Amino acid sequence: MGSESDSSAHANASPGPDIGSGLSRVVERDFGRGAQVVGLKRLSGGASQDLWAFDVENCGPRLELILRRNPGRTVRRENAAGMETEARLIGLAREAGAPVPRIGYVLTPEDGLGSGYIMQRIEGETLARRILRDAEYADARPRLAGQLGAAAALIHTIDLADAGDLRRVTVESSLDASYALYRANGKRRPVVEWAFRWLRENRPANDASPCVVHGDMRNGNIIVGPEGLRAVIDWEVVHIGDPMEDLAWICVTSWRFGEIDKPAGGFGTREDLFASYEAAGVGKVDADRVSFWETLGVLRWGLSCALMAREFQQGDRSVERAAIGRRASETEIDLMAMLAPRGGRRHA
Repeated sequence: MGSESDSSAHANASPGPDIGSGLSRVVERDFGRGAQVVGLKRLSGGASQDLWAFDVENCGPRLELILRRNPGRTVRRENAAGMETEARLIGLAREAGAPVPRIGYVLTPEDGLGSGYIMQRIEGETLARRILRDAEYADARPRLAGQLGAAAALIHTIDLADAGDLRRVTVESSLDASYALYRANGKRRPVVEWAFRWLRENRPANDASPCVVHGDMRNGNIIVGPEGLRAVIDWEVVHIGDPMEDLAWICVTSWRFGEIDKPAGGFGTREDLFASYEAAGVGKVDADRVSFWETLGVLRWGLSCALMAREFQQGDRSVERAAIGRRASETEIDLMAMLAPRGGRRHA
């Protein structure tokens, strides 16, 4: 799914005996006697989960699939929905018409593969630098902001009664959790203090009508083809909350990957994003709420970067933590540009 496998030490890694034999048992049971796993290889991406690409052959068209799983050795993020919940919400999003992979099978404890699910493999690009710069995606870039706005709107139509017991996020709970993360890091940072003060002073008076929120919809968590958006992936932090949070997260500066003047993911405008969302008939965009969540999103990402840097300094010498940790200072620059922009206009 996507081309992330081009840049990882995990890409094309040979599967261990447990994953290969376990998956073969699942496939034969689910797809019928004689079904075979072909070309199993681990993909990059999925920092907190395993991603495996494979095909299934069974006397018919070859099926191209992905196994996404937590093998049990990976520490689950505190705000993660859980693999079974992810699969269920992806299924609901597909029923709502959103561009997502088709879920084929959800693992059980008897499978011996940990928790996870098998889904349709959708070809396309996930690496932001290619989506934003390669000639192959030149026609896609002007369409993506609108396509993401429409996709968010469809996700927000999922019936809460069907969504089940998801984590609920409010303005206050998100602020409180962010401040707790900041204090846990133990280092006072003036720009972060300033941002928290602005957020407290400018928080929305009331919580919005809740809906299902993807929670991590952005450049890097989408699959793109030459024609545009093919799928929204990585549903790990799906929750119930303010729909404006999804629109704001798309616009967080770090997800523009250098294309600063194109707020919607580095490929489009907020106007295109908002217009397509409203055209779907879900509701009106509250630009002030989006602005609040965008500021909080930049702050939250900066705090996550600082946490990565601290873990690196404490002995976790992974390249990922070093690369992400160094971006904490970048988010402080982004916050200053948002809170005290030239000419007095926020979010230029």
